[in-house]
Parts: sequence; C-alpha cells; structure tokens
Amino acid sequence: MKKTKLIAGVAVIAAAVAAGMLWMNGDTSADDVASDNVLTSQPPTAADSAAIERGRYVAIASDCTACHTMPESKLPLAGGYSISTPFGGIYASNITPDSETGIGSWTERDFFRAVRHGKGKEGEHLYPAMPYNAYVKLTDQDMHDLWMYLRSVKPIHYQVPETNLGFPYNIRLAMMGWNLLFFRNAGFQPDSSKSAEWNRGAYLVEGPEHCAACHTAKNLIGGDSSDYLQGGNLGEWHAPDITPNPHVGIGSWSEQQVVDYLKLGSNHVAVASGPMAEAVTNSTQHLTDADLRAIAVYLKQVPASTTTLPQPLSMDNAQMKMGENVYSANCTACHNSDGKGIPNLAASLANNPGLLADDASSIITTVLQGGRGAVTAGNPTSGAMPSFAWKLSDEQVAAVATYLRNSWGNAAKPVRADEVADKRALLRLPPQMAAH
Repeated sequence: MKKTKLIAGVAVIAAAVAAGMLWMNGDTSADDVASDNVLTSQPPTAADSAAIERGRYVAIASDCTACHTMPESKLPLAGGYSISTPFGGIYASNITPDSETGIGSWTERDFFRAVRHGKGKEGEHLYPAMPYNAYVKLTDQDMHDLWMYLRSVKPIHYQVPETNLGFPYNIRLAMMGWNLLFFRNAGFQPDSSKSAEWNRGAYLVEGPEHCAACHTAKNLIGGDSSDYLQGGNLGEWHAPDITPNPHVGIGSWSEQQVVDYLKLGSNHVAVASGPMAEAVTNSTQHLTDADLRAIAVYLKQVPASTTTLPQPLSMDNAQMKMGENVYSANCTACHNSDGKGIPNLAASLANNPGLLADDASSIITTVLQGGRGAVTAGNPTSGAMPSFAWKLSDEQVAAVATYLRNSWGNAAKPVRADEVADKRALLRLPPQMAAH
C-alpha cells in the first residue's frame, strides 16, 4: 500500500512539474509589448522611415529572403519555397502584407508571437523549420522595426501550397513536446563578463543569423545536439565546424579572415558555396563592418570542438593514386598542382578545414553538381565550378575527394564509392556517361 502511494505521489509530482514546464515554455507574455490594434496591411507613414530602415537591416541579418523568396522568383517574401527536412518539405509562408494570402490581417502581437514563439495567428504551432528557437532572442526593438519594415513591402497575392508531412509529423500539437525538449523560452541574455563587441556578436550569431540552424548537428527529431556550432549535415551539404578548432574549424583563421569570408564570400582559403553562398549573398555581405567584426570576435571565443585529425593516407594507397590522376586531369587548371587555388575564385584545397570533416557531403556534392561561389559587392564575379557527374564514376569521385582530403597537409578519412552513389541519387544526377 505504501509503495502504491509513493508511486502515485511521484507521478503527481512529475505531472505537476511537466505541466509547469509546458506553461513556462508556452508563455508568450513577452510579446504583450507589441501593438494589438494595427494590422500589418496598414501602410506606415513618413514618420516611420527610420524604423523601416532599421527593420530592413534586421530582415537582412535574419536572412528572411533565403526561405521566404523562391529562388529566381520575382515575388519577394511571398513564400512558396519548400524547405527540405528529413521529415519532408515545409513550405515557407507569404510574409508580405497581403490580407488574404500573407500576414496583412495580423497585428504586431500576432507577428511577435509567430516569430519568437512559433505560434500562428490562430494559435497553431509552427514547424521549427522557421527558426523561432533562435528568433526568440530578438529584442523588442528589433522585432518592432522588422514588423514596420514588412508593413512597407509590396503586398503580393500568392497562395503558398499547404505543407503536408506524413504521420506523425503532420500533428502540429506534437510541437508542444518538441518545444518542451528543445525550445528555451528566453530572450538574449548579455554576458557581463564579456565585451560589448562579444555580446553583439553573440546576439547576431545566436539570434538573427541563427547560425546553429545549420552549423549545429541535429538529433533524430530535429533538435539541436550539444555540439554547438561543430558542424551539421544538410542532406546535400555539410555545414562545417565554425568553432576555433585548428583542424576542422576556424582556429587557424584570423578575425579579419572571418570578416573577409562573410563580407566577400571568400578569404585566404575558402570560397562560400551552396547554402552558405546564399547566406553571404543575401545576408552577411550587407552587415556593417562593426557587426561582422563582432561575429568574428564571438566565433573565435566559443568553445572549440575536440576533433583531431587522423594520419593522412599514404600516396601508395590505390585510391590516392586514382585520385591524384583524376585531380591532375580535371582540377589543376583552377586549383593548381599545389592545391592553393586562385584567390577569390577557386578555393584553396590545401589547409582548408572545410574539407576535413568526417562528413564529406560538401566535397562530394561540389564535385558531382558543381557550384558557384557567393556573388558580393566586393567580389562580383565570384567563381564557378562545372558538374563532373557526367564525366566521373562514383569510384573516381570518391578517389579524388579522398585525395583532396589527404594531400598538402590535409588528413581525413577516405570517401567510399557508395557514399557518392547515395549523393548522386539524392541530387538526381545522371551516371557517368558511357564511353564511345
């Protein structure tokens, strides 16, 4: 009897704790500072011009364009882009002030609650593909200015396709559990022991720029792991380690080299490509030099990952020999025989930490699919690389990737042909063209 009562008591306490945590987690009272009597569709006035300009900067820093504007679209911020997730495609919403298909019928408070707490106008839970777990850190002022800016953009009447995920991911109430596990309902808290510059960098990285969304590995249900900024798989790409690890991170980069990468899309070794090229083109190149420096200061001081390099493969290795031949025939014109590339055009492959992660997705995708570097005001031509899917077999792609990862002082585990085959299928690229 006593044991039954004890179990019952523990269960009651656990239920009470869970209920309290759910209440705290779902509390949106921080959004009560926002207006509840003006709709987003109401155009701002001339007196609002300063707030609109500040909001434009917040929108750029938050990279709203990346998800809410379809690639090559003439419908800015009208949504419709399908965000790829392991659970299916999630369509980004129309955030123009159109009253029927956008957020024109929303109040400022509705907007605050969606961006910072992941709850739609009717209280429905949003999927965390919209990174409200980062945007919760945005200040009241930045949120207000962002809303003012969105009131100023052109309303576009465009009905976004409905997101239809398979069971059980289509149950939006399940987001309550996800939030309980992975959403910290708190704004940005400055660290008084750090400089104002460091705190500004922390705010930008953790909040608007939401760097962890890509650069922190996710668990099976899409929550952030504890390996903060130590790299994450994006399917076709791998977002690299951006901690001060000297081998696979940015430990060997100076603060200025971090700034150069974010502003120009390239630095002494790296050229931004794939999703990062889009982030540089749409967002980071437009930040002030002071904000870019603050980001660099912060990133250079976060805890470094503990990844160490293995011994490089010997040049006597059969896969390395094949890779050297493939590289010599196809890559040296741009990347040079010493692997040092061409500044601002072709990435240096020697001492490039982005090549050395265990996850070789980015180099496999780049060889198969090709790509283009970030286009920026400081580097308007950027560089482009052709696709080699038609020319190279899975074995050859694996060999050249392995060669790049183990030459010129680099060291990383070899790439397997089946990894290349899987990536080729994911990218829907053709097999090697048959010889005639």
